[in-house]
Formats: sequence, C-alpha cells, structure tokens
Amino acid sequence: MWKEQGGIRHPEHQRMRVTLIIGVIGLCATAYIIGAWQGTSLSNIKPSPVYTRTQCDDDAVPRASSTVSARPSGPPLDFRAHHQVVGFNESSLAPEKIPACQLKYSEYTPCHDPRRARKFPKAMMQYRERHCPKREDLLRCLIPAPPNYKNPFKWPQSRDYAWFDNIPHRELSIEKAVQNWIQVEGNRFRFPGGGTMFPHGADAYIDDINALIPLTDGNIRTALDTGCGVASWGAFLLKRGIITMSFAPRDSHEAQVQFALERGVPAMIGVMATDRIPYPARAFDMAHCSRCLIPWNKLDGMYLVEVDRVLRPGGYWILSGPPIHWKRHSKGWQRTEEDLKQEQHEIEDLANRLCWKKVVEKDDLAIWQKPINHMECANSRKAEETPQMCNSSDVDSAWYKKMEACMSPLPDVKSEEEVAGGALEKWPERAFAVPPRITQGSVSGLTPEKLEEDNKLWAERVEHYKKLIPPLAKGRYRNVMDMDAGMGGLAAALMKYPLWVMNVVPAGSARDALGAIYERGFIGTYHDWCEAFSTYPRTYDLIHADKVLSFYLDRCDITYILLEMDRILRPEGTVIFRDNVETLVKIQAITEGMRWKSQIMDHESGPFNPEKILVAVKTYWTAEPAQNR
Repeated sequence: MWKEQGGIRHPEHQRMRVTLIIGVIGLCATAYIIGAWQGTSLSNIKPSPVYTRTQCDDDAVPRASSTVSARPSGPPLDFRAHHQVVGFNESSLAPEKIPACQLKYSEYTPCHDPRRARKFPKAMMQYRERHCPKREDLLRCLIPAPPNYKNPFKWPQSRDYAWFDNIPHRELSIEKAVQNWIQVEGNRFRFPGGGTMFPHGADAYIDDINALIPLTDGNIRTALDTGCGVASWGAFLLKRGIITMSFAPRDSHEAQVQFALERGVPAMIGVMATDRIPYPARAFDMAHCSRCLIPWNKLDGMYLVEVDRVLRPGGYWILSGPPIHWKRHSKGWQRTEEDLKQEQHEIEDLANRLCWKKVVEKDDLAIWQKPINHMECANSRKAEETPQMCNSSDVDSAWYKKMEACMSPLPDVKSEEEVAGGALEKWPERAFAVPPRITQGSVSGLTPEKLEEDNKLWAERVEHYKKLIPPLAKGRYRNVMDMDAGMGGLAAALMKYPLWVMNVVPAGSARDALGAIYERGFIGTYHDWCEAFSTYPRTYDLIHADKVLSFYLDRCDITYILLEMDRILRPEGTVIFRDNVETLVKIQAITEGMRWKSQIMDHESGPFNPEKILVAVKTYWTAEPAQNR
C-alpha cells in the first residue's frame, strides 16, 4: 500500500472520495425522480364523480356528492386539522344549519323589493332604483325554488322555451298577447320573439335594422337594450355575433328580466332614474330603445346624455316607438299629433346638440350616430350651448354615482379622423387584441405583456376546470358569472363554448378594467358584493369567485355573500372558488349548512401552490307546496 508522504495523496483515498461523490449524486437523483413521479400522479386529475344524470337533462349535470377528488386514488384532501383562520377555531367549523325561507320569498330581489320601493319617491323613477335592506333586515335563510322546479332547457332551445313551473306567471302572456312577447303552451312558455314594436318577431325587426346599418361585419359587438321586455332583441342578436346587455325595472311587467335570464339571455334589473347605469364610459357599440317609455326629451336631456356617456365613439342609437312615425301611430298611442311632433322635435334638437348625426329614419325606425371624436363638436358649439361638457374626467365612475346633464368628454385626438380612445378590431379578433385602454396606459398597472400572460393563464385554468367539471365542455352551463373578472381572461378562455359571462368588477377595486373588458367585446357591470346583485333568484348556472371572499373578509359578513350566491345560483349549479386554504376552509364550513356539497382541490400547478380550488355544487331542493305565500 502506498502511504501519504510529503503531501502526496495515495490512490486509496482518491477512490474513497470518488465513491462518496457518486453516492451523494445517486441519492439526489433518486429523490428528484420520486418527487417528479408524485407530482405527475397528482396532476393527472380524473373527472369528478360528483356529476351524474338527472331526469331533466340527458347530459351530465352536477349532483350532490362529497366525493369530488383531485387524484384517482388515495384519501381526499383534508386541510381542517392543519390550517386555521385567525379567530376561527376548530370548534366553530360545525356548520350553522341555515333554514329555508318561506315560499313567498322564492322570487325575492333584496335591492329591488317592491314593498321597500313604496317608501321612496316616484319622481324620476327613484322608487325603482336599488334600495338594499339594512343589515338588521337581511334574510338569513335560503331562497327556495318553487315546487316542481326543473333544469332550464339547454341553449339554443332555451331561447324559445321555458318551464312554466320555474316562473309561474301568466300575466305577460295575457297583457302582451297581441305583441307576441310570450305564450303559454301546456307546461311551458314559448317565446315567439315578438315585442311592442316588432309583433312579427325580433328576427325580422333586426333584419330591418341591418338594412339601414351594418350589423354583421364585426364592427358592432356590444349592445345596450333599455327597457328590454323579455329580451327578444338581445336573444336574436346573438346569432349575429352581437351580445346585448338588456335591462328593465322590476315593475308591473312581472318577471320580464327573470324570463330573459331563464332563456339564457344576458339581462339585469335596472332603470334610467337618478343614478348612472352601472357600466363604464364608451362601452357599447349600439344602444336601443323600442317603446321603452323613457322621457328622452325631459330633465334637460339627462337620460340621452347618459346614453351618450356609455356609447362608443361612432356608436349608434336606435329608437323605435313614440314619437317615431307619429303620423301613423298617434291614435294607437292615444296621444295628439301635436304632442308627438313636439317630442320628436325636442329629441332631434337634443341629439344635434350632442353632436350626433341622424343616419336614417324609415318607417318605425330612427337611427343616430355618435361622432368618433369631439374635435369638430368643440369647435362648432357655442359657449352657452347645453348640455355643457362635464368638468370631471371621471366618466367611468358608475356605482351609486348620480347622473349629470352634462356631456362626458372624449379622450383628446390629433385629427378629425382619429377615433377618440382608440379604434377597435372587428369581432372576433377584438377578443384577443390589446384593448386601447391598456395600450394607452389608462388602466393602472396593466400592459400588453400582462394581458398576454393573463390570456395564457386563463386558457390553462379552463383546461384544468374541464377536468374537474366535465359538463363545462358539454353545454351544461349557459349563464356564467365571474365575480371578479380582472381583465376578462375567463370570458375569453370560454369563448368557444355556448355560454356568456357576466364580468363583474367590484366597486372600489384598485384596478378597474371593466372598460377594457368591453373593448374586448365582452359585457359586465360594477357591483359591491356586500350587497345583493340586481337579478332574480336562480339565474346563473356557474359562478366563479377568484379571491373574492378574501377581498371582502374585512368589509362585510361573508356568510351573506355566500347566501347571495346561493340565491342567484340555480339548483345543481356549480361554484368555483380560488383562494388560500384558510379562506376556503371557512367557505366550506359555511356552505355545508347551506345544502351545498364541496371539496377542496389542488391548484392546477400542483400541491405545493398555497392557492387551492374549492368546487361546490348546490343541491337540488324545492319549497314544499303546502307552504303559504
């Protein structure tokens, strides 16, 4: 054996050193391979057995079950013993059993309650606006579905049919019989597509509009229907690639917005009164009033000024009904020719002072177009001319913001040919083009690069959701709500499916991208989730809540937010929560007492991401027929 002499290292020690290094490398490689194999097994998610068939639908729909799992085998994920919310101990996890409300509340709309509305002035329709209950008046019970409630028809059949038991109201079928709004056929309603000014059908009426302005070249994508009835105009625009935000008050035309949403058509309860409508400036390519009975020529033109605020540069306003074509209709409208002639003159004059151009008037239709910028308008207007330009540039503010009888200024331009705020791509390219608001830096913190990243992120997430919720790719869901829509990435990722998304931007959000969402060709609204949403019960199939509950934890009692979600969710509807484990554990504990079934699952990137996903299903149950109204 060689010995180490004079600082020389012997081969025996060298061999030992090499062996040790090889051993360490081998252990590291083994640990890495095992870790990678575990990660792969967790990512191969099988469809959840929570979805089975029902008697109302041949396709899979969510059924009550607690067996949703994020892996093919092994025990379910359980975080309760290991994660706790501050101030929320393990003993408090026993769910509060929330009772069912009485049957008389089956169509309860908390912020549009007719009984509460009577306390407010009728002037300017104030009593039809949002008036939400005080905290001590909030219902802490589950809004019941009416007896014999059934899953709605699938789109596109739902456009034409709805179950009578789901909305048991015959009033409109009698009151609007001549106008073909709705008909009762046995145990279901049929919607012929008629309206007050289009008794022969919305399809033919839209063809008449298309003969006057182009509806199908992709330039018109978002529309607003004021006083929508059962939203047949919006329903038949969908096949032309146009999505419509329809709104109408909860008034004597019982359940008109409820019928619209039951058909699978976007709609909200709303009214032109004293508050701005809850949409950003420059949102709609087209606005429409078909005998909506809004006094456009009164109150210093404030309501038409509000339409001007939400209408895009170059957008169209369509008016049919009084006073258009008054020579023919004056007797039917029970008004004098002089009165109608004066009203039309005042509307024409107001539109001219808004710098709108009248495109055409033919038969029962009159169409105006908003200018693409205010350069010529500013140069030609007299200093004292009304409406004046608003001093404030806060044109997007629209949550409990009072209307003003002043014109919302458009962004500055350098030439008369430039579109104020930026030109939009045609639909459908518009959905993935960078919105001008982002290009121009109008939305704090958003850049074209972040939009591209967001689109990729939501494409990946939707692919993951399809594995968790197989019915998503099978047309099970029609009305979808994103409670905090961000940049509209979820709506963009769901475009290929037969559904639409109500993109909600919480009022007071640090980053208001609702205007950019509209520029992408989607629709949405502002809302504060500490209050009830402006819709009827059972009007959404799928609700998505990305960190919404965390955002509101310190603002209001999240139990009431969850009760509101239960109110607007259809029986057997689904909710997807994304949040930290602590918040999801609290959500799961509360919803157990609401007759929901749920399971916490891993993030799509794997088990080591602290954000998790909670998939919940509202179980099917209805009110007892014996209950008294």
